[in-house]
Amino acid sequence: MSQLPVIVGLGGVNAAGRTSGHQAFRRTVFNALSTEQQDDTLLGLASLMALAHRDEQGQWYDHEGTPCSAQDIVTRYRDDIMNHTLIRCIEPPAPGAEGITANSRAHLELSAPVTFTLKRRELPEQIPAHWQVTELEDRRVEVTVPAGPMEVLLPDVRQTLVHSSAQLPRGFDPSTFYRSVHHPRALSMTIFGASDCLGQSGLDWESVVDRLAPDEIGVYASNSTGQLDQQGWGGLLQSYVTGNRATSKQMPLGYGQMPADFLNAYVLGSVGVTGAMQGACATFLYNLRLAVDDIMAGRRRVVMVGTCDTPLTPEVVEGFRVMSALADDNSLKTLDALELLTNEDYQRACRPFARNCGFTIGEAAQFILLMDDSLALELGAEIYGSVPGVFVNADGWKKSISAPGIGNYLTLARSVSLARDILGDEAIRTRSYVHAHGTSTPKNRETESHVLHQVAKAFNIESWPIAAIKAYIGHSQGSAAGDQIVSALGSFAHGIVPGIETLDEVADDVYGDHLLLSQKHLTREMDVAFINAKGFGGNNATAPLLSPAVTEKLLRQRHGDQAIEDWKARREQTRAASAAFNERSQSGSFEPQYRFGHNVLEGPELTITDTEIHIPGYAHPISLSVNNPFGRVE
Repeated sequence: MSQLPVIVGLGGVNAAGRTSGHQAFRRTVFNALSTEQQDDTLLGLASLMALAHRDEQGQWYDHEGTPCSAQDIVTRYRDDIMNHTLIRCIEPPAPGAEGITANSRAHLELSAPVTFTLKRRELPEQIPAHWQVTELEDRRVEVTVPAGPMEVLLPDVRQTLVHSSAQLPRGFDPSTFYRSVHHPRALSMTIFGASDCLGQSGLDWESVVDRLAPDEIGVYASNSTGQLDQQGWGGLLQSYVTGNRATSKQMPLGYGQMPADFLNAYVLGSVGVTGAMQGACATFLYNLRLAVDDIMAGRRRVVMVGTCDTPLTPEVVEGFRVMSALADDNSLKTLDALELLTNEDYQRACRPFARNCGFTIGEAAQFILLMDDSLALELGAEIYGSVPGVFVNADGWKKSISAPGIGNYLTLARSVSLARDILGDEAIRTRSYVHAHGTSTPKNRETESHVLHQVAKAFNIESWPIAAIKAYIGHSQGSAAGDQIVSALGSFAHGIVPGIETLDEVADDVYGDHLLLSQKHLTREMDVAFINAKGFGGNNATAPLLSPAVTEKLLRQRHGDQAIEDWKARREQTRAASAAFNERSQSGSFEPQYRFGHNVLEGPELTITDTEIHIPGYAHPISLSVNNPFGRVE
């Protein structure tokens, strides 16, 4: 019997807040929450954004350390929180918020000789032949440049042409919560997000490891853009032209698989399988497919899956802008016939399936912890949902590599077919919905809506609810499907499907006959959410995500009533630990797991026989017995 991959933990952060406790989800459906839930969400965001914190005795303090009540915090900081989360005008510390440092090439014509002094080490390696250099004291030199032509680079500050962004909540810096030493932003977010996932799970990681052989654990994590800020490849590639020195960390920390490497080395201590799939906007689902296949086949029992993308760098933003993929300022002005853009206009920049002009770039880290269903029951894990499969298809022959094709029809239809086989026709027609890729580009609104329409029509779905959360948190590139998955888990927990608040009117070229495109949030129970990714280059993926209620029914059929009742009894302890973690996080007490130099092994410490390998610090050995399907040569 194949194992069912179940989700037992979720964590991360995006423009809506942290993932644990469904905080980020609740920020996106804020208007549909009760007053008590709204206040709780605001308090959690206030602590995340360093506006307030709560001590162990339950006393709240504002950002100046003055004691105050919870209601004072909610009242005083409500506008700050609402205006500095989700999509908004780009703000510090994001590069480009106050202009982009640049150089302008200029050809000077010197009418007379020019003399200047500088430090000797600041001289170019290849001194121009016509320069006259005179040694001075204190390791300085005097340079005289004769009259005539001279080519120079003049320092400049260029205003960005794109001001809408979905950066992390203002005031939140993941690198401040652990000993980060020049880590790229994405890797600091990885440490925070993976720790958030472990804490939300309520499981003691060391206890989980002690029950398993080391190679029964896996990590699949990556990003689609690598680390392109100054601490990663961005600084490395700019070093010569900016006159800065490359560091020994920039090259290794820039690789796209580094989120997985950081999890293995500093968070989980895993020596099991590891990998980092990349597939543009489908990157999260590509990694999820590896985990799901491993668990179903029995190769792994626990796998952490995740992605972390921080593409808010001037070069990446400009690259997407010149592709006409982004909602830049001029396009937004033209779209709404405006002369000036306010923050309210930037907040409405992303409009999936409406009249739109491009996507809004965002940043996010999302991680989920998966187990086989047998182990989850044994451990008393909280089960947030399950993933019975992930489907991936390319587009085939193309003209433009970035143009959409046919692959997404295949991935979505196959996902619906699997879910129908598990749940039946009625559930698919009445209790399913789609987390659309929904980028807010004119091409996407037409092509993805046609995919959704055609599949809905084929499966006799009359009014298929469509969520498109990029309207709130932008497009975080390879982490986008991770954002969608944790949002769907929030919907299962709260019974709310996010509407598309920026959808004033469905665009004329959208195929909407079988779709429910709602501006308002929908309050209803769902059995399955289809997570859809329609990425650049023909990277298409779709996964059916089953609700906790449906998953429990499956587990009862697979394991029997007694096993489920025993699991529920064990789950109480897990829930208590998870609740305690959420209380600490809600208070602003973040302690990411980062173990630098912990239990480092290099090889001589291992005990190796011809049947197994014993690793110090691990309760069980790694078996060397292998499955040989090819037979034996006599």
